Amino acid sequence: MQTTLLQPVTVAGIGLHSGAPVRVTLRAATPGTGITFRRVDITDRVAVIPASWDRVQVSPLNTRIINADGVSISTIEHLMAAFAGTGVTNALVEIDAPEVPILDGSAAPWVQAILRAGLIASSEPLELIEVLEPVEVRDGAAMARLEPSDHQSMAFVIDFPDAAIGHQERTLDLIGNAFLRELSDSRTFCRASDVEAMRKQGLALGGTFLNAVVVDGARVLTPGGLRHPDEAVRHKMLDAVGDLYTAGSPILGRYVGVRAGHAITNRLLRALFSRPEAWRRVPCDEATRSRILGAGVVDAGLADLQAVA
Repeated sequence: MQTTLLQPVTVAGIGLHSGAPVRVTLRAATPGTGITFRRVDITDRVAVIPASWDRVQVSPLNTRIINADGVSISTIEHLMAAFAGTGVTNALVEIDAPEVPILDGSAAPWVQAILRAGLIASSEPLELIEVLEPVEVRDGAAMARLEPSDHQSMAFVIDFPDAAIGHQERTLDLIGNAFLRELSDSRTFCRASDVEAMRKQGLALGGTFLNAVVVDGARVLTPGGLRHPDEAVRHKMLDAVGDLYTAGSPILGRYVGVRAGHAITNRLLRALFSRPEAWRRVPCDEATRSRILGAGVVDAGLADLQAVA
């Protein structure tokens, strides 16, 4: 069954890279429409952009979608991950700026907003994208792969010179409330040495210790430290969940990422959809529904979900 929001909910914040204030309203959408963004600050051009892999413009630092009229929206990955993790298949995102707000640097505030809005299931069936053959892309030491599996799962490896991050690995079955429980509160991170370089490029202008984990060697500079000892790899998994959701349907398969980022995950989706023999659309029956993210969220009580979000 396809799922959308029961009522609108509005969230305000600042853009991580632009530093500009932004207001977002999440609204219900009809079955079959997927996740769509609309720039309400633009009236002279088409301002609607489907959150689709083929609308993604390559960027190493965030996921940016753009339409044929040149209207774009950046940093959609945390919100997309929240939609995936709560099982929302159809939604309209109204936004009054070119970048989604960073909030606390994780997907948790988006999850909480979606839970406040409530969820409602339609009678329309849900289709999945089933991976039939392994598909892999590489870029130097980075790699991303999709392979067949009877449930959603992910394995991720990162390796950074800073001892505060270092080498981290994590594997997770992406079923039910796993995203809410294990990944949703993990924040974006950066190295102190990279901050000045990004700002010289006009990026990270809205970054603070309140919306990112900043590390310098073995030190975590962000007050309060880490939410998890392996928060960095959890956040990379969170990003991948959001980027994979631009496929337009949940992917029934296993994702493996090694030093992977936004650009390589989008390349992976392009590689998958360029090979018709490597995937197929399948109906999501009740048995399969229990093996993907968001299963049971629409039927759970708000208090129960907030406890694991």
